Amino acid sequence: MNDREIVNLFRDRNEDAVSEAKKRYEDYCLYIANNVLRNRQDAEECVNDALLSAWNSIPPQNPENLKTYLGKLVRETAINRWRAENRQKRIKSDICQSLDEIAEIVSGGNVEDDIEEKELSSAISRFLYSVDETKRNVFIRRYWHYDSIDCICKRYGFKKSRVLMMLKRTRDELAEYLKKEGFFI
Repeated sequence: MNDREIVNLFRDRNEDAVSEAKKRYEDYCLYIANNVLRNRQDAEECVNDALLSAWNSIPPQNPENLKTYLGKLVRETAINRWRAENRQKRIKSDICQSLDEIAEIVSGGNVEDDIEEKELSSAISRFLYSVDETKRNVFIRRYWHYDSIDCICKRYGFKKSRVLMMLKRTRDELAEYLKKEGFFI
């Protein structure tokens, strides 16, 4: 079953929509949630919560890309859960570091709220498709999937210093691009 058919099931309020979406994208969503939470059981709960959010939001939402839409929902759910669990702890983890790094580029109070805005999101997408595929993939692995630096190094066979430099340069290029696009940073 393709994405459009699954979205139509959601729109028709057919309960098979959730099971079809889960069958198709559960591993992808678990990967994202587990990178944030580092706990398989919590990640599974986040995936279920994200699927419930999809059920509640389609309609009125009509996602063109169901995988991206579910990824966004599971990211938000996992980040909110992580924040709730770590509110008092002041832990400096990979997710904190990822959010801090991207916050340096995007102005405003809450990074996730800013990224949600359609114009900013569109500008970031345009930028990412304008850069080398490897740089784009490393950037997405870090800031969308929340992969650790070590995980990225293993995936691409790069040394840590190369990944760190690539991410820094890509963030700097993104900051410059967003300035040119009229986003005040």
